[in-house]
Amino acid sequence: MSEDPAAAMIDQFKAAFRRHPAGVAVITAEGPDGPVGLTASSVSSVSAEPPVLVFSVTTKAGSAGHVLAAATCVVHLLRSENVEIARSFARSGAPRFVSEQGWTTRATGEPLLPDAAMMLRCRIAETVAVGGSTLVIAEVLEIDEGVDGSPLVYHDRAFHGLQQHSILN
Repeated sequence: MSEDPAAAMIDQFKAAFRRHPAGVAVITAEGPDGPVGLTASSVSSVSAEPPVLVFSVTTKAGSAGHVLAAATCVVHLLRSENVEIARSFARSGAPRFVSEQGWTTRATGEPLLPDAAMMLRCRIAETVAVGGSTLVIAEVLEIDEGVDGSPLVYHDRAFHGLQQHSILN
């Protein structure tokens, strides 16, 4: 009995992206009951003029639903030193926005992690349903530099620190 071709394609697609490293971000917003956030490895630049980025979420419930409902959000590009925060925001029920993590609040109301590498305050311009995910197109309103450090990447279902040297000269 042969495998379902559609299921095989899904498995191959997932395997392909397990082999492709991606930067890690925590996306935060002010929800109706307080701050909300989630870990994402789908953040990508779209345009420099005007500055626009994109990310996706796989659900419209919980933190993702509150981020999708917010007018603005902050995309925190993480350093390897932020790995525990990335893990917390990737697990439902894990501690979030605790003082030990260094969170503050922007004057505009969004949660802010000044210990991240970069923080991009965005206006959610558009959302597009794609399969079981929602693509979020966000206009960058403000950019804050955080702390220099080794970038955090996600590869083969694990977090890794990317070294500061290049193998290409």
